[in-house]
Amino acid sequence: MAGPLQGVRVVEMAGLGPGPFCAMMLADLGADVVCIERPGTTREASDVTARGKRHLQLDLQSAAGREAALALIARADLLVEGFRPGLMERLGLGPVPCQQANARLVYGRMTGWGQTGPLAAAAGHDINYIALTGALHAIGRQGEAPPPPLNYVGDYGGGAMLLAVGLLAALHEARRIGRGQVVDAAMTDGAALLSSLFYGMKAAGAWSSQRGDNLLDGAAHFYDTYACADGKYVAIGAIEAKFFRRLCELCGLEEAFCTSQMDRSRWPLMKLRLADMFRTRTRAEWCALLEGSDACFAPVLDWDEAPAHPHNQARGTFVAVAGVVQPAPAPRFSASPTSVPQPARAAEASDVLRDWDAVLAQTA
Repeated sequence: MAGPLQGVRVVEMAGLGPGPFCAMMLADLGADVVCIERPGTTREASDVTARGKRHLQLDLQSAAGREAALALIARADLLVEGFRPGLMERLGLGPVPCQQANARLVYGRMTGWGQTGPLAAAAGHDINYIALTGALHAIGRQGEAPPPPLNYVGDYGGGAMLLAVGLLAALHEARRIGRGQVVDAAMTDGAALLSSLFYGMKAAGAWSSQRGDNLLDGAAHFYDTYACADGKYVAIGAIEAKFFRRLCELCGLEEAFCTSQMDRSRWPLMKLRLADMFRTRTRAEWCALLEGSDACFAPVLDWDEAPAHPHNQARGTFVAVAGVVQPAPAPRFSASPTSVPQPARAAEASDVLRDWDAVLAQTA
């Protein structure tokens, strides 16, 4: 794989959710990621987060398997694991023996509750972690239960992406001082961090704890989704006055409607007015009128429609790997562009050791 992380060697301990996604992002950016998984594991092209990696099957319950894993770890820059606290230690592959074998190793630990704290040993999933931070409470309509926002907020935003930032920051430090460290990435910490803006707005009196009562949570008529005549939806985000004015102009709404944008007492009625308006045309008709303007408009596309949209096609936002349509690596780099990901492939420990020894010899 091409990209800015060429030459970075990563050992991933196979798991679920945020760990594989974090390692996939590193592979997308050019790192050589070797995923250690249980014997008998099979990989399909539909396993998108396995892309770009070499997959090595080792029995970590055996001495031979642990020795093979430790030999790889001794040559790696980064390690990614997402088990419950203590499991890697019980396997004999915790931070102490790994960093004894490789002082420069950055040891990344991905958990929901973190390595410490009263809940550290408890089971949980994304929805539990974001519930504890206030993030889940803030999502949804007023008077309704908060909906599960897939697993974007905890697993991927607050988990995988924060772990990737931590790993790369610690890698920079390791290369500066010659010593690695442990990165404790908890989804509770990450989801809380994603809420920084809203905690600040709440402290300033500009955000309430009431769901569906705020600027960005569906209370405002100018920041919401609306059904069209064909049952499809559009998204409006015309927060700034000049953008809301443009929306009103294009839709033929009167001046009084435009100038009362921030009168909160009128928001419920103004939302009903926009809802009635958008139901008069199909989504395609609204796209013809509003898309590409400064009205802050977009159609709400499903996962079949999104890859076919002209903007996404022009940017190459989606690619096909082994016949499976999926998001392309992101972000973009001017001097070290990434390549199209390749499907997961099987590997032997001897081949990986040979390759990594060659890299180490070149940098010695």
